[in-house]
Amino acid sequence: MRTALSLHTPYALALLAVLAGTPGYAREPAALPAASQAFHVGGLKKPAEILIDQWGVPHIYAANQDDAFFVQGFNAARDRLFQIDLWRRRGLGQLAQVFGPAYVQQDRATRLFLYRGDMQREWQSYGPHAQQVATSFVAGINAYVAYLKANPDQLPFEFKKLGYAPARWQAEDVVRIRSHGLTRNLDSEVARANVVCKADLKSDEIRVGLTPQWQTSLPDGLDPCLPKDLLNVFKLATQGVKISKDSLADGGKADAVVMAAAENPEEAAEGSNNWVIAPAKSATGRAIMANDPHRAYSTPSLRYIAHLHAPGLDVIGAGEPALPGISIGHNGSVAFGLTIFNIDQEDLYVYQLNPEHENQYKYKDKWEPFNIIKEQIEVKGAKPVEVELTFSRHGPVIFVEPGKNRAFAVRSGWLQPGMAPYFGSIEYMRATSFAQFKQALLHWGAPTENQVYADTKGNIGWVPGGLAPIRPNWDGLLPVPGDGRYEWAGFWPGDQLPSSYNPKQGWFASANQMNLPAGYPYRERKLGFEWTNNARFTRISEVLSSLNKVSLEDSMRLQNDDLSIPARRLVALLKPLSSSDAQTQAALKLLAGWDAVERADSAQAALFEVWLSRHLGKAFKAAVLSPAAADAMGAPDTAVLLDTLEQPQARFGQDALQKRNQVLLASLAAAYAEMEKLQGSDSVQWQWGKLHHNLMEHPLAAAVDEATRAKLNVGPMPTHGGAYSPNQSTYRSSDFQQTNGPSFRVVVDVGNWDNSRAVNSPGQSGDPDSPHYHDLADKWLKGEYFPLLYSRAAVEKATVERISLQPAD
Repeated sequence: MRTALSLHTPYALALLAVLAGTPGYAREPAALPAASQAFHVGGLKKPAEILIDQWGVPHIYAANQDDAFFVQGFNAARDRLFQIDLWRRRGLGQLAQVFGPAYVQQDRATRLFLYRGDMQREWQSYGPHAQQVATSFVAGINAYVAYLKANPDQLPFEFKKLGYAPARWQAEDVVRIRSHGLTRNLDSEVARANVVCKADLKSDEIRVGLTPQWQTSLPDGLDPCLPKDLLNVFKLATQGVKISKDSLADGGKADAVVMAAAENPEEAAEGSNNWVIAPAKSATGRAIMANDPHRAYSTPSLRYIAHLHAPGLDVIGAGEPALPGISIGHNGSVAFGLTIFNIDQEDLYVYQLNPEHENQYKYKDKWEPFNIIKEQIEVKGAKPVEVELTFSRHGPVIFVEPGKNRAFAVRSGWLQPGMAPYFGSIEYMRATSFAQFKQALLHWGAPTENQVYADTKGNIGWVPGGLAPIRPNWDGLLPVPGDGRYEWAGFWPGDQLPSSYNPKQGWFASANQMNLPAGYPYRERKLGFEWTNNARFTRISEVLSSLNKVSLEDSMRLQNDDLSIPARRLVALLKPLSSSDAQTQAALKLLAGWDAVERADSAQAALFEVWLSRHLGKAFKAAVLSPAAADAMGAPDTAVLLDTLEQPQARFGQDALQKRNQVLLASLAAAYAEMEKLQGSDSVQWQWGKLHHNLMEHPLAAAVDEATRAKLNVGPMPTHGGAYSPNQSTYRSSDFQQTNGPSFRVVVDVGNWDNSRAVNSPGQSGDPDSPHYHDLADKWLKGEYFPLLYSRAAVEKATVERISLQPAD
């Protein structure tokens, strides 16, 4: 492989372009001088080109689709190699090979959840293009890895720091890795069992309210008192990579990795918003599609925006850099966006072990052997470690409890063919009609999604997708005995999920809320009963319904809306209250008349969030639960809390109103006192942003010196919003650091594509020395966007770097 490189114009000149106009918009730029690079690449069939615009978005132009995906892989490696290499190593269980002994247990855990089934069925599950797409994509990654081998001075600094080289990929790596996907309800099954063990099922209704209306029951034969560390292996298998000086030290300190599994489990909620607007409701006269997926924050970003152009394919939007294709965006005919649709795809099975043969478990009155696979884990600086991977007929065994002669295994939809997270987008991103879009999603596996649709003909729609287990005789809300009485009876066909096409109201939105339509046979199909708080959807619905016409600007403002419905409801409850206590009365006065908008400079938002996250929940649990039940759970379900405070007779018992008011006033006074400790006695000076902050951390941040850490991390930045506003900003209650929220925002003007807007965070590049490493962080924080350019003419004007790829001789 040969490479020639010339940099005619520094990036910095291009980035001086000033964006102006309507807030949230950026004026289309004038033509910019472009830097250039040229590569000769083995495996490329025809010449191709990558045009990098001034916001770091690569626009890939190829002569055929194989080359388009090849170049997508090459470019992903060029911009995000350490990130995608780490993604692969974590997913395949190969961390210890380069990081040392501390990672052996995480590698073992992750290997338990690899897809180990028939690969022909796996590829067929995604449609006719799947294997070739993945093969081309990884060939592009490998081409860049080969380039770095020939040019080691270009190796990303992380590899130099850690002393290893990036790995070559196999096409199967893209789909066999399942543990990066969002999981469903296993944690909650165990949490519910813990409440039942220490109290009862009724108490668990405070921990999480079930919707639609439903009452669960304890499965026959289940002992709900489960071992404390039951989920450690599962959490190790699904958590990110924690790299620290301790974990990299000679000999490795495994606790540095293992303990990460227990960090803030109750605060790991993910979310997203999306909506589509019909032309009759749209200010543009065209359909609009808006999407802002909410995920955990990191540097570099989880999302990567790209544009793939080849004969028969012209798609732009965001995906994950380690995967081919685009999962959120448009293809010149159809726009599409996703949020989580809460199908329950996991179950915990509990087995009785044979006391005379520890590798046997009871199934249908017989002793059945576990399937045990032995694998070698290579370890940096040490001999390989042989590990045993144990599987039951239902799935990987994650815990053995000798004291009670029990073992526990996870049955997960992940392990079925066609369940590689997001990979199915390579099929639906090609759709040019609602019928094609819906057909592609009939076989969508994971994550379980609300997919919204809008096309150039003015049609809009909603198609949920996801593998939905049929549970004939239970609901999936508690662990079940693995003795054969609780078996999945296949999966509900995709056309048994609800959908909507051109709804009469002229718009459709989802925000992870329970959105099964009235009349849907939920009692029979039991898709899931644990949904995200509906506050974001309530606010989105409120805004969209109030507008006669919805503009692109309206959609951008709504994605950045910081109004909290729970705050508005709680302030309404406080309005008639008063107190003889000066501190309590000061708190009531401060919140009186507040508009419930959680601005970074808001004193009211600071008091409200400290009250909600640190005081009100605890006081509420103490008032309506036994001490044992209260201790058995974390924060109560905010929806249940609000409903109960508004209708106290349901749970407060005698003198319900008085008890409710006492809970409100006492907890509010405690929050006010804490705010005085945190920010002083003058409440005028309080600000939510002084507490609430975003810090996008690089995986190596804890393993480097302070100066390097400051270069790698983005932030801390004062942040507005809260967990229940459309601009979701969930945070750790321990230190108010934002844990997740909008990682990427897009608003698509369907048909007038160059008028679409997007923003990533903190930037497109994974190279800390690139101007695109964190150049979008300020826009993201301020709710600003850049043009998501689609036409070649517009892209050419915005190009700041031109990369030419030629087939190798």
